[in-house]
Amino acid sequence: MIAQDIVIKPIITEKSMEGLQESKYTFKVAKNANKIEIAKAVEELFGVKVAKVNTMNVRGRSRRMGMHRGFTPDWKKAIVTLTEDSKTIEFFDGMM
Repeated sequence: MIAQDIVIKPIITEKSMEGLQESKYTFKVAKNANKIEIAKAVEELFGVKVAKVNTMNVRGRSRRMGMHRGFTPDWKKAIVTLTEDSKTIEFFDGMM
């Protein structure tokens, strides 16, 4: 897998924005990617140094449209912590 296939998109919520002061960035990642692959992909895409990666599997939520009921798909979330001497990710700089 290439780096663009591993890191799908950034997650921008109030809680993820609080982690920016601690150099923690949150991404939606491929379900079959492991922590080592995620760390290498973030380093390659953004040119930063990764200290650690925490991952969690997010279960799909129940949704309904009229009388029909279904679920949103399951997905994987990664919280990437950068080293102290690493630069920040430019995409998130304007959101702090």
